[in-house]
Amino acid sequence: MRPGDAEDAEDERALSPEEMLRIIESQRAVTARRLGGDPPVFYVVWGLAWLVGFGAFFLHYGLSGRSYAPISVGSATAILFAAMALAIAITSYVGWKQNSQVRGVSQDRATMYGLSWFFAFFGMGIIGSHFDKVLPPAESGLLWASLSVWIVSILFMAGAAVWRQPAMFFVGVWIAAVNMVGVPAGPGWHALLVSAGVGGGFIAIGAVLRVRLRPGKA
Repeated sequence: MRPGDAEDAEDERALSPEEMLRIIESQRAVTARRLGGDPPVFYVVWGLAWLVGFGAFFLHYGLSGRSYAPISVGSATAILFAAMALAIAITSYVGWKQNSQVRGVSQDRATMYGLSWFFAFFGMGIIGSHFDKVLPPAESGLLWASLSVWIVSILFMAGAAVWRQPAMFFVGVWIAAVNMVGVPAGPGWHALLVSAGVGGGFIAIGAVLRVRLRPGKA
């Protein structure tokens, strides 16, 4: 055996099982971000958008039919869609930047899935605008809000099927359940449930994922 062989053998045995696990987890986290975007950023950005957007509706409607702040339905709708547009822009940019090195089937899936969000909300705008004309202001606001939540819940479940992410599927089910409970309860309760239950929940999920995906965390 040559002198260098003994040193090489010692180097190969230098890593403990715990260190190997940390290296594997670090690489897994990096790979997850490259192939699936940055989940913590996605959840936090959308959580803030929904917390603010539906919070505006809640302040307008209140829980007893009396407004908690001087915010009109039109203003609340504008705040919600402005927050959602900003969230779409941020998450699209982050996803494009992190997936720029991904090619082939994964890139095609991400592109088609991203376009499905655009067409879903574009179609919602056309449909909602038609029925908006014949509904009272409170019902009109509830229509826009519930349609938005419903689209997101369905696309979450569809995305879970595309990328085989059971957790993402259950998040979609949870969003749909909050929506279905909130609509019969009325505009104020729907806005509160979505703002706190979905928006706040997304922020909490993002914080947990940030810790779990941090390199070095087992």
